[in-house]
Amino acid sequence: MSVNTLTIEAARDALKKGEITAVELTESCIAAMDAGDALNAFVHKTPEIAMEQARAADARLAQGDAPSLCGIPMGIKDLFCTKGVASQAASNILAGFRPEYESTVTAKLFGAGAVMIGKLNMDEFAMGSSNETSCYGAAVNPWKVDDRKLTAGGSSGGSAAAVAGDLCIAATGTDTGGSIRQPAAFTGIVGIKPTYGRVSRWGTIAFASSLDQAGPMTKSVRDAAIFLEAISGHDEKDSTSADLPVPDFEAALTGDIRGKKIGIPREYRMDGMSAEIEALWNKGTEMLRDAGAEVVDISLPHTKYALPAYYVIAPAEASSNLARYDGVRYGLRAPLEAGDGIVDMYEKTRALGFGKEVQRRVMVGTYVLSAGFYDAYYNRARKVRALIKRDFENVFAQGIDAILTPATPSPAFGLGEMASADPVEMYLNDVFTVTVNLAGLPGVSVPVGLDANGLPLGLQLIGRPWEEGDLLNHAYVLERAAGFVAKPSKWW
Repeated sequence: MSVNTLTIEAARDALKKGEITAVELTESCIAAMDAGDALNAFVHKTPEIAMEQARAADARLAQGDAPSLCGIPMGIKDLFCTKGVASQAASNILAGFRPEYESTVTAKLFGAGAVMIGKLNMDEFAMGSSNETSCYGAAVNPWKVDDRKLTAGGSSGGSAAAVAGDLCIAATGTDTGGSIRQPAAFTGIVGIKPTYGRVSRWGTIAFASSLDQAGPMTKSVRDAAIFLEAISGHDEKDSTSADLPVPDFEAALTGDIRGKKIGIPREYRMDGMSAEIEALWNKGTEMLRDAGAEVVDISLPHTKYALPAYYVIAPAEASSNLARYDGVRYGLRAPLEAGDGIVDMYEKTRALGFGKEVQRRVMVGTYVLSAGFYDAYYNRARKVRALIKRDFENVFAQGIDAILTPATPSPAFGLGEMASADPVEMYLNDVFTVTVNLAGLPGVSVPVGLDANGLPLGLQLIGRPWEEGDLLNHAYVLERAAGFVAKPSKWW
């Protein structure tokens, strides 16, 4: 077995026992990364940095100073600023941008001895559900059932493809409306979006500031727990970062959920849901019941308004955040002609640098924030968001410990299959995930089965705020009951 196929847990134990070195593990992942170019998962490779970090990790391991992630090779989503390394958010408008600073998430990872082998593909500024808006072209799902190339999901498609294809041991993702959980479900891996404020957003290129949250994408629930603990914690540089102690998430994985109450929201049984997704949901429900949990039907009555509210709030915040990309200080500046003024520079740079989906969302966001439409759209969406949050609060007040839902409305679809469709059809991929971001809750996607064609399907668990340990324990029980061990056949 190639060591690049190891989990964080297995690699950590092997490194500490001296069975492998960080250099050997890193070399294996770099070789897999290079051999996996057909997946288009890595967009900026950093082998020199990786080997330097691996040698430093081996020195720490030899001294007995080895945190859980010491020597673990991983990929970093292109949304995280990495000092001296291209950080473009998969957008032409940030071409050539190499930050002079490190994001808090990557600083914590490197402080824990993790090794960065490269930056990962994503939808431009995290706007998309299929990784097709990237200026680098789409990442490709390592799962393949016919002649088509399948989406790895979005926006963290490169992260999902790299982990599922064993190009690295784990990867960072970000989740604004499902961008960790949906690609995790499409590729048969685990992805957790923590409670808003659990992980610092500082140095993560912003899309929608009240929704964005970084999180791990891993090969197992235990790996997610190890990874999440390393990147969590208060950060004075992020005013939305919660000043709360970080629990030992791995220790929370007891596998005991006897007496816990699992909510099944009736509003998630939507018209047109595939029979396979519904059967999987029922199967997951029985798995948790068999583990000793009590299954309770619940109502989240404002769920049907979540998608429209999200696609007002997120573009509104994006239009504000992306106003900084103007060709003045960094990134792209469009060629100007004699007589062009500052406004011409703004217009030409943004037209040249932003892709169509980003332009669409910036225009929608500017519209809903404009005079005469603010109250009709943005303010109303904010009120709906408050109602969605209250729905969850009411359910948790009734003693519900976790909520089980589908992660996606379908398995992975073919690249290009939705490219010419109404954009709203693509937005429907987020139908099961956006409520979690609107309410600021933790959510995790766990692979549970395969569809009739052999593609992975995932279920989502939603937890109480700040109780990621309990949520991960529920996910751990589901993972063990499902016994999902399928891997994509290597075709690349």
